[in-house]
Amino acid sequence: MKDLLPKPAKGSIFYSDTKVYACLASYPKAKGHSVVVWKKQVSDIHSLSRKDYLHLMTVVEDTRDAMRSVLGVEKVYLIYMDEAKHVHWHLVPRRKLMGFALLNQKPKLLEDFSLAKILKEEMKKK
Repeated sequence: MKDLLPKPAKGSIFYSDTKVYACLASYPKAKGHSVVVWKKQVSDIHSLSRKDYLHLMTVVEDTRDAMRSVLGVEKVYLIYMDEAKHVHWHLVPRRKLMGFALLNQKPKLLEDFSLAKILKEEMKKK
């Protein structure tokens, strides 16, 4: 099966291990919008073993906590949709805009990856 997810931009990855990586979204809905991606092609989250699922969700939680700390937000939306046929989570920080108002924002191409370095340092604390 062909991988339908775009490759992360150079400098956008702030966490990586043998199974998963976390990076800034290429077309963010809000500053800090990140994606946690399963490295191997897996089309549905239910196909992961319990151990792999727990590992993925630990990275999602650690990423959320790092984002909350670095960005100074109370909430981070966790979004899993399987239309891409590849296991990944979008983590979108909530500021003033909430719910569909935030998700309906037209994203722009991310060009500044300086936040990735800060998130990487925060992730090292986990």
